[in-house]
Amino acid sequence: MSALLALAFLSQSIVTECDRLAAHPSDPDKVAPGVPEGKVDLPAAIEACQAAVKADPANGRLNYQLARTLGYAGRGKEAAPYREAAVKADYPQALFVVGYIHLLGHNDAAKDVCKAGDLIHRSALRGRHAGLVGFPHWSLQGAFNGCVVKQDRSEMRGFLEQAKTMSKGDFYQMLLIESLEARLVGN
Repeated sequence: MSALLALAFLSQSIVTECDRLAAHPSDPDKVAPGVPEGKVDLPAAIEACQAAVKADPANGRLNYQLARTLGYAGRGKEAAPYREAAVKADYPQALFVVGYIHLLGHNDAAKDVCKAGDLIHRSALRGRHAGLVGFPHWSLQGAFNGCVVKQDRSEMRGFLEQAKTMSKGDFYQMLLIESLEARLVGN
C-alpha cells in the first residue's frame, strides 16, 4: 500500500511539458513557474496537456491545466470533462476555478450558484487562498442563499484567519480580509 501511495505522490510531482506551458501563476500546487493567460501558447499547451493527461488520466493538476488551456481557447464544452476530472481529484485550484466558472456561468458552464458554493467551500477547506477569501465574500453577499453548502460564520472567520497568514505584507489583500471580518461580526 505504501508503494502505491509513493507512486501516486511521484506522479503528482513530475514536471511535464504541460506544466511548463500551462501552469497557472496563482496555483499553489503548480510544479513549474506559472504562465499568465495572455502568454500561454495555446496550441502547444493543449497538445502537451492532452498527451500528459493521456499518460496520467487521474492527475488532477494535469486535467486542470488541460481544461484551463481549452477554456482560454474558447473550447469550454470540450474543457468540461477535464474540469470535472480535476474536481473529482479534489485539486484545490480546480475546485476554486470551476466553482467560480459556475458562479458566473462562464466558458460554456451552466450558472449554478449551489454547485459553485460547494466547490469554493471545498477549495477553502483545502487551504486555497482564493477560496478562503472568496467563500466568505460571496456568502455575505447572499450568493449561496438557498443552497445546502455550510455557511458557518465561525468557520468563515477561520478561513479569513488562515488567509491573513498567507497575505502578510499585501496591503490590499489585508484590507479586503479585514473588511470581510468586520462584516462577519456586524451581520
